[in-house]
Amino acid sequence: MSIDKDFLASLPTLPGVYRMIDAAGGVLYVGKAKDLKKRVSSYFQKNDQSPRIRLMLKSVARVDTTVTRTEAEALLLENNLIKGLKPRFNILFRDDKSYPYLLITGHRYPRLAYFRGTPKKADQVFGPYPNAYAVKESIQLLQKVFQLRTCEDTVFANRSRPCLLHQIKRCTAPCVERIAPADYARDVAEAVLLLKGEASALTGQITAQMNAAAEGLDFETAAFLRDRLRMLATVREKQFVDAHGSDADADVVAAAEAGGVIAVNLTMVRGGRHLGDRSFFPQHGEGATPAEALEAFIAQHYLDHPVPTRILVSEAFDTAALEALLAEQTQRKIAIQHRTTGERRIWIGMAQANARLAAERRNADRTHQSQRLAALAETLDLPTLKRIECFDISHTLGEATVASNVVYEGDDMKKADYRRYNIGGITPGDDYAAMHAALIKRFHRSVEDNGVLPDLLLIDGGKGQIAMAVEAMAELGLSDVLLLGVAKGESRKPGLETLIFADGRELRLAKDHPGFHLIQQVRDEAHRFAITGHRAKRGKARLQSTLEDIPGVGPKRRKQLLEHFGGLQGVRAAGVDALASVNGISRELAETIYGALH
Repeated sequence: MSIDKDFLASLPTLPGVYRMIDAAGGVLYVGKAKDLKKRVSSYFQKNDQSPRIRLMLKSVARVDTTVTRTEAEALLLENNLIKGLKPRFNILFRDDKSYPYLLITGHRYPRLAYFRGTPKKADQVFGPYPNAYAVKESIQLLQKVFQLRTCEDTVFANRSRPCLLHQIKRCTAPCVERIAPADYARDVAEAVLLLKGEASALTGQITAQMNAAAEGLDFETAAFLRDRLRMLATVREKQFVDAHGSDADADVVAAAEAGGVIAVNLTMVRGGRHLGDRSFFPQHGEGATPAEALEAFIAQHYLDHPVPTRILVSEAFDTAALEALLAEQTQRKIAIQHRTTGERRIWIGMAQANARLAAERRNADRTHQSQRLAALAETLDLPTLKRIECFDISHTLGEATVASNVVYEGDDMKKADYRRYNIGGITPGDDYAAMHAALIKRFHRSVEDNGVLPDLLLIDGGKGQIAMAVEAMAELGLSDVLLLGVAKGESRKPGLETLIFADGRELRLAKDHPGFHLIQQVRDEAHRFAITGHRAKRGKARLQSTLEDIPGVGPKRRKQLLEHFGGLQGVRAAGVDALASVNGISRELAETIYGALH
């Protein structure tokens, strides 16, 4: 296309955001500029644009611009628009939940815990960690070295004897006073030192304690401290970037490309400790360079997540606007560094190697999935098989019925399009009626809004479920969608499934058929998604059963129970003996309460 020269000449030489718009009014691309006139004009004056940009320019009908005060402000607006509009030519990174932390509570005997959210003032948090596994691994290491408790406060308050963790030397059993408060406080303080990156100081401190115990002929204590030093050395060896103490807070962000797939690897280092890493894969990243992906990731990721003082990157790009925006956001100086030496260069090399491996794995998986999809399309005679949806029903004896709807598209499961439907108004346990209701809920909007439809609709079930699905789709006028039931064999063993068509035809594919493996993958994911939804719904429903429903438990006894155990969860966790220990609760009533809550 060609944009009017007068329009380009009229653009201001100011920072701002521009939006490429197609003929239908859809936003194709959002970008920021230090100089709007220079940046927008460059799209229509250069002949060496990337294939992705050339394809976009063919659809551009107009360009809208918004002037901002600074380039950093333009960057913020750009990313807010990208997240809201999701233009198909921008590199997009999926929003993630908040990162997990390791928590040490402010209790008299502090507890180690996995944590997300906002901590209480008395608590200490360490992190963030890239994933839940990294937090749990750190908790296990700290248990081995310092033997701090991990049990809930309600459990801790009601123990009468040590638990198994004490027997296997993972807890010093402060619940039954097997350790003095001062000694436990010392262990907590030493664990905090390690978490803050002061491992060398901690080693010296424990060594001095060991030598003092040996000189005082307290050989049992000296041997205990010697073993702690050995375990601490193992921890330091495992988290091998331990160096420079609390000054070594950094995120290492590296990008790599393999077979057209771009991966961005984020490695977290806090207090000199390597906390783990995580790989991200952008949407719409085809044809982008690693540097473009890296810049997009940093701009989008750190607007919603904690920012360390230093971000080390594998590719060079103009970081001035990003540094200014992040500094404004955090109220402290943020450095984005590409040129590094020594240890930090090793960190970048490690992150880049992980990014390359992730991109290669994703490329291999994508190729494998493409082969599966092609094999299934050929078997079903579906030349345009791109999108597969699958439905499954989950309940327990009719309780908390949930239908799951999962989507496969673009050589992968498309989790953003997953849906769950709570099913009510049917006879409990009627899977046929539940399937009918779920399909009506899912597809009536597609009919009304001309929404997306699958090329293949899988139903987890046999002839009865397929018949009900045919009826539901006919009611909606969607009989053209190919329906396929996935019925388990008589022994219900994986690999013996029968595929059932809407007209009653049956098909058994060989166990090693690539298309059959794809069907199993999608069906298993629908089953998993349905079960997790059902369990959450069932658990929520059961939690709503309160003490008010239990005969013999009036307002006074309810108050006593809740205050004694710290809430309903604590009452649920208590055994009959613990319940009977509450003033006014007889053994018989304790048994009634326990039975009603379990």
